[in-house]
Amino acid sequence: MSGIPTMTESELTALGKLIYQELGIVVTPAKKTMLEARLYRRLRALGLRSYGEYLDYLRSVRGMEVEMPQLTSCVTTNTTCFLREAQHVAFLTDTVLPEFVAAHPGETFRLWSAGCSSGEEPYTLAMAMSEFAERHPRFSFTILATDISNRVLEEAQRAVYPMEDVDCLPLAWKRKYLLRSKDRSRNLVRVAPEIRRLVQFRRLNFMEPFALRELMHTIFCRNVMIYFDRATQGQLVAKLCNVLVPGGYLFIGHSESLTGHDVPLRQRAPAVYQRLAAKD
Repeated sequence: MSGIPTMTESELTALGKLIYQELGIVVTPAKKTMLEARLYRRLRALGLRSYGEYLDYLRSVRGMEVEMPQLTSCVTTNTTCFLREAQHVAFLTDTVLPEFVAAHPGETFRLWSAGCSSGEEPYTLAMAMSEFAERHPRFSFTILATDISNRVLEEAQRAVYPMEDVDCLPLAWKRKYLLRSKDRSRNLVRVAPEIRRLVQFRRLNFMEPFALRELMHTIFCRNVMIYFDRATQGQLVAKLCNVLVPGGYLFIGHSESLTGHDVPLRQRAPAVYQRLAAKD
């Protein structure tokens, strides 16, 4: 930590206010040391001497446009993995998709991976649904994957991962959907193009007004609400419900809860909720 300037309480308060306004993320005093370390790299890159100067730059028109994505990457922690919460994937393929095929034969299933990070979640879901499609030839699907961070979206679109990151995937999936690096010493794999083509990546900030061209049949928004205070969580869930078809499903993280939120959802499984129809 040597050489890293100390952030004053007023700078921390001002940064926290800006981050909350723009990103909906709550900055507590406990995050001060983390912010100092991460933002110091931005100070050096921009040739600035203090966090106060950095705040002034952020508030400028150019800073808001150019630097805000960099600040976003500094204050978010993008933790994800392939086949995360395997029981959720099983619920999708064993319950959600059979229900959908029975009720909407021939219709395209639309899934949104909201807060997709570096792509492991949407690619896992693309593999799982591709397997389902092989058993149900009339089934088709689309996947929208969004995140607030341009950096992780670029990683997701490259779709290159260390070998150890895919150890949790079934062997058959790895053989079918992953490509080994030609340089075997690098221990890297890339998601096969037929899976990459199934996922459309897009930047989206939940705090900004957004609209989707079509309502979603299922939304995965896991471990996103943990960044927000209770009021912002309620606003986010309401927004998600507005773009979810009646009867559609919302998957959240196991450490998250909708208890006390007035939303048109009923719980179907741990961290899995179904959108109620108007008559319900």
